[in-house]
Amino acid sequence: CKGNPTIGHGLNLLMGLTKEESFQVIAIRLRKIELHLMQALPWYIGLSERRRNALVNMAFNMGVQKLLTFKDMCAALNAGDFEKAASEALDSVWATQVGDRARRIAKAIQEG
Repeated sequence: CKGNPTIGHGLNLLMGLTKEESFQVIAIRLRKIELHLMQALPWYIGLSERRRNALVNMAFNMGVQKLLTFKDMCAALNAGDFEKAASEALDSVWATQVGDRARRIAKAIQEG
């Protein structure tokens, strides 16, 4: 489309999205992430809503495949060792890159 940034079926991003449209796109992406996490981590559904949201937040930021490389964090979550899971989340390059976001997510993982 003449070098204009587009999404989907040629939707010109220079024309913008309404706030409602942007929320719909995010909602769809979040649902896809949740479904992927349910498939990849069978124990995910047994976590508290706050811990599930923390994982979705991480996956939204870095992608589900990258989140799955946090093997020690995931093992600790599966075992119910939320202190260790939070510590593992913070002991990563990702945490240094996102700063306060990582600390908020780790707190949610720890406290549930």
